[in-house]
Amino acid sequence: MARTLRLRRPLICGYYGEHNLGDDALLEVLLGNLPPETEPLVTAHDQEWVRHRFGVATCNRRSLKDVVVALRSCDSLLLGGGSLLQDATSFQSLVYYCLLMLAARLQVKPVLLWGQGLGPLRRPISRVLVRSAMPLASAISWRDEASGQLAERLGSRDHAVGSDPVWAYPQRPWKGAKGPIVLCWRPMKALEPNGWPPYLAALALLAERSKRELVWLPFHRMQDRGLIQRLQEVTPVPKLLLERSREVEVADPAEAMTLFSEAGLVIAMRLHGLILAALAGSPVAALSYDPKVAAVARSLGCPLQDLEAPPHQLLAEEWLHQLDQIPPAATIHSLRQKTGVHAVTLQRLWAGTK
Repeated sequence: MARTLRLRRPLICGYYGEHNLGDDALLEVLLGNLPPETEPLVTAHDQEWVRHRFGVATCNRRSLKDVVVALRSCDSLLLGGGSLLQDATSFQSLVYYCLLMLAARLQVKPVLLWGQGLGPLRRPISRVLVRSAMPLASAISWRDEASGQLAERLGSRDHAVGSDPVWAYPQRPWKGAKGPIVLCWRPMKALEPNGWPPYLAALALLAERSKRELVWLPFHRMQDRGLIQRLQEVTPVPKLLLERSREVEVADPAEAMTLFSEAGLVIAMRLHGLILAALAGSPVAALSYDPKVAAVARSLGCPLQDLEAPPHQLLAEEWLHQLDQIPPAATIHSLRQKTGVHAVTLQRLWAGTK
């Protein structure tokens, strides 16, 4: 017989309050799926902004001590979206989340891995940690097949696999025919200093032949802001590209969606930039620094350039061909439907079926 859990105050952990529009969208979707009586406590860096934007209580996500103390006043731990169990950002980040899961279970509190991406796990010790941590979870949903397959190789069997939770974000009608080209690009040390010129040259050719403006959108405000100016410091930037470029900052995912809905093409390095642009009906193309970006691009059937491979000689031609070519509605619908497993997993935890 299933026991009933009276969960009212989950501790929601993620990369929140870092002014990354993708994580803001994840938190918005997650909070919208919680039962109405829930009073979540959210880990955040810019706590004041998160409290104001979402109307939730917060604690300092950058202090493990503060988060563990906050966990004592909560009845569950919810790791909400993104790729938290990975060691590409840092090994310390992986240890942080595994320790939180252990702390929750030592306090006899359920743990939910919600809409998670798993990996990369480049170190053997990282795989050992994750293999040990996954059984601590009361329920798990992964955001893509690759994560689910990696979890199975590490011994997990009781989990659900869907699409990224941001696919559940509200759609927008597209009205961007002959609109500007929006760039969701990020700094890439692997491209400095000699890797950038082919992409900048392709952009300049795209701008020249399309006669369209280039709008640089800092999707992660702190990392991406001023990228075109910083590129000038490390590599030659075509004059035409500078003349047709401007940077536009937005406050939240909804504002980004408005910009995307008016774009003739969005060229994204950022995963959630690609997803939100497709949800706005915009034509999209991807530059992939991570398999998660490539997987979404392939599902959309849009132009894809792997940043670890030599640039395609006809990259500008591919982008030109993609102008004003909206993504397939059936594909978007399917990806949105697959987010349902995350809501079901959340309901499973709240219903106490495990």
